[in-house]
Formats: sequence, C-alpha cells, structure tokens
Amino acid sequence: MHIYDALDRRLIAALREDGRAPISKLATILGVSRATVQSRLDRLVESGAILGFTVRFRQDYDTEAIRAVMLIEVAGRSTTAVIKQLRGLPELQSLHTTNGAWDLVAEIRAASLSDFDRVLREVRMAEGVLNSETSILLSSV
Repeated sequence: MHIYDALDRRLIAALREDGRAPISKLATILGVSRATVQSRLDRLVESGAILGFTVRFRQDYDTEAIRAVMLIEVAGRSTTAVIKQLRGLPELQSLHTTNGAWDLVAEIRAASLSDFDRVLREVRMAEGVLNSETSILLSSV
C-alpha cells in the first residue's frame, strides 16, 4: 500500500475542486512543475487512489432526478465483494462504510422512478446484501 504525502493530498484536493483542471493549472496551484504533477497523477491512478474522473454538479441543478440514501446490511465478511459489485452502478454517487447496524451507506441519484426502482433491485440482489433501507431525499434545506 502506498503512503500518500502532503503533495499527493493537495493534488487530490485540487482535483476534487476541478477534476478537469489542466496539468499546467494544477502545477501552478501546487507550486511544482508540470512533470511532477503528471508523475504524481500517474502514480495515484496506478495505485488505485484515483478511480476515475467525473463531473460534479450542483444538487439543485437536476430537479427531476430522484435522490436517496440507502443503508445496506452485508452478510458476514463479504463487504469487499459487495463494494466491488456496487461500484459498477453509475447511479451510486458515493458509497461509504460505516459502523452501527448498517455496513454501507449509498447515495443514489437516478433519472426516473423506473431507474430508481431498478437500482434498488440491483443492490438488493447483489450477492452478500442481506437487508437495506432507503430514504428518498425530498428537498435540501
């Protein structure tokens, strides 16, 4: 396992702010050369610290989307296998391990109720998932 230093963490933070930032802009922000940024970025991708690049948008931008939080109970020691299965669902905006009665918390964003229903079915049918509870997010306050 790779140990990430302060520069790695600053690079990840900069990418969280703007995942489309050019290498030259990242180099300026971090105060290092473009070659340093490129080699660090390559290493972060190779190590699996960065899984991919995506677009982020405001929560209220897509008012038609169905947003929800799903609590998931996993059988025994199958959490890693379940996580691998669930990462393939593009509607899962994020997936978190947690403590307490539930093992995982998923943030879901679906374009329609039928897509939302399909995602719930796919999560519940995943091998190792014992139980789930889902709450649709109605409005942000």
